[in-house]
Amino acid sequence: RERMQTVPQGAVGNPNGTPERPRPEGQRPPQGRPGMPQARPQDQSYRDNTPDSLDLAKTARPVAGSSRKGGNPVLFLVGDSTTRTGTRGNGDNGQWGWGYYAHEWFDEDRITVENHALGGLSCRTFYRDWWPDVIKGVEKGDYVIIQIGHNDSGPYDQPGGRSSIPGTGKETVQVTLRDGRVETVLSYGEYLRRYIDEVRAKGATPLLSTLTPRNQWDDGKVRRKNDSYNLWIREVAAEKDVPVIDLEEISARDFESWSHFKVDYMFYNDNIHSSAYGAAHNAWCMARGIARTDSPLKGYLKPLDLPKQEFTREPGKPALIVTGDSTIQNTDSDPDGMWGWGSVLETVFDPSRITLVNAGKAGRSARTFLNEGRWDKVYNSLQPGDFVVIQFGHNDMGRVGQPPFRAELAGDADESDVVFMSDKRQYEVVRSYGWYLRKFIDDVREKGATPILVSLTPRNEWPHGKMERRDDTYGIWVRDVVKQTGVDFIDMHNITADYYDSIGPEATRAYYKNDHTHTSRLGAERNAKSFAEGLRKIGHPLAKYLK
Repeated sequence: RERMQTVPQGAVGNPNGTPERPRPEGQRPPQGRPGMPQARPQDQSYRDNTPDSLDLAKTARPVAGSSRKGGNPVLFLVGDSTTRTGTRGNGDNGQWGWGYYAHEWFDEDRITVENHALGGLSCRTFYRDWWPDVIKGVEKGDYVIIQIGHNDSGPYDQPGGRSSIPGTGKETVQVTLRDGRVETVLSYGEYLRRYIDEVRAKGATPLLSTLTPRNQWDDGKVRRKNDSYNLWIREVAAEKDVPVIDLEEISARDFESWSHFKVDYMFYNDNIHSSAYGAAHNAWCMARGIARTDSPLKGYLKPLDLPKQEFTREPGKPALIVTGDSTIQNTDSDPDGMWGWGSVLETVFDPSRITLVNAGKAGRSARTFLNEGRWDKVYNSLQPGDFVVIQFGHNDMGRVGQPPFRAELAGDADESDVVFMSDKRQYEVVRSYGWYLRKFIDDVREKGATPILVSLTPRNEWPHGKMERRDDTYGIWVRDVVKQTGVDFIDMHNITADYYDSIGPEATRAYYKNDHTHTSRLGAERNAKSFAEGLRKIGHPLAKYLK
């Protein structure tokens, strides 16, 4: 399948020309890779044409109630493109709705989640065209979350309009549609009342939710919709005694504690539609919001604690966590086998004064380390005063979207491709090697910890009688990231290579095992020494924990 950037659907970003959050000089907004072909406009008839090769159970709109397990309840999601992007909901335009990730926060042995949202719909058009099929599947004991409104503004008295009348009043407007049908347009609040009444008539429980936040800012705060949609949602909720999940407030407060860089990649191609990162975050915010209500629905939630790196933290002792690939962590058991230097940290550090944690994993690139949730465990474990080593590169090159499905875009530019990954049957936004490093650095700083970027270990290759240096690729990209972020940097690549040059190729053989990349225990200890030498050379605060 072609890699492509598609035209965003549904709500249009920043329609009124209102100012957005200023960015640091030189920082570009999230965007597609230059020169990528543009896709044809999406089919506006709202047909569900998800490709057969994709996971239909997660991306297609299901028959209402078809996920039900025995007598278990079903949670139905009603929404627009922020809940299920576009007509396919498969991320082929780099955008995802939070409804794709919502099920991850529920005990699916006791309740199932069905995402019936559809991109481009308003409260009015969903009720008119799609709600009848959804409500057919709702049964006594079910739950329905209604979170819709991004497409409800604009002309409501036009034949092709989709907007509802602003407010919560009882006024109506007659509109003749393009096909000749006459439609009675209601207020936004009146549509919400009808959803609520019809859910309750089936013996089910309705819940209202505020909208997802946009990447729009005023005086350092995310712009809320408290004088419009949030106000109307709360008015109807109070009138009908329905719980309100304040998704916008929960998510926006997180945004306000993050960097510009992080907030920007919660969106893709505009300031409304979420990236996979933003959609997953909104799903977590939705779960947190449900937990704050008095609705019985919260009893079906899984624990909201985020996964953490496993290690024992001792009071008063910082942690040094190293992240990377097989040169950081390998088999690390056979004295005559392959070793990563993250497993011999005790040879240079004093474990009685600092907790040493090796979070590396063989075969991982920066991208796959992130995608597998390994980075999130590190991030969720961090406390102020900790140190995190970031060292990737040996597995980061190759053809993006081809086996072994771990490559990133070469370089350090702020660019991205939307790529179909046949191993997962899913589209993914793939970014540059440098972008993943910048993300890791930003995450560590957010937690009050200290990131340390380390160049990759050298390979045992000797062109022209000198150990190979990669100062023209990874060396350049890493140094560019150092310039961009000001991160502390240890050039292990050249410190170790200088040492090997001093002892020559024959003596260097003992430092490697099985190939030109992976080190023996002796080589792992050499790289740990190089790290220590680099810390001492720049007078780094971590150096005080060295033996």
